[in-house]
Amino acid sequence: MEINRKYFELRRRIDDLVYEFDRTEKADGKFGYKRRDKDLWINWHPDFGWAAWDGESEVIGGKSWYTLPEDQSDFPPEGVWVSMKLEKSYVYDLVYPKNQ
Repeated sequence: MEINRKYFELRRRIDDLVYEFDRTEKADGKFGYKRRDKDLWINWHPDFGWAAWDGESEVIGGKSWYTLPEDQSDFPPEGVWVSMKLEKSYVYDLVYPKNQ
């Protein structure tokens, strides 16, 4: 079964909260993944690979923990992701559900 890469979930380990992201074309013609409930994005960053990044600042809010940018492809890698906002950090699992 082929996995659909147009949608993924970030599942927070501490409390099972799930954030849903959809592959979306941005104004510049590039693709990113937009969170369904807020204007938050996972975009390609030239130095960090796929990351929670607004596309303008150099502030990275989250990224894959184990997959190096040179090992990433056209979509965010599955597995462990870590986010940081001020003093808080969270661990997530990025999953492409098979039934989407």
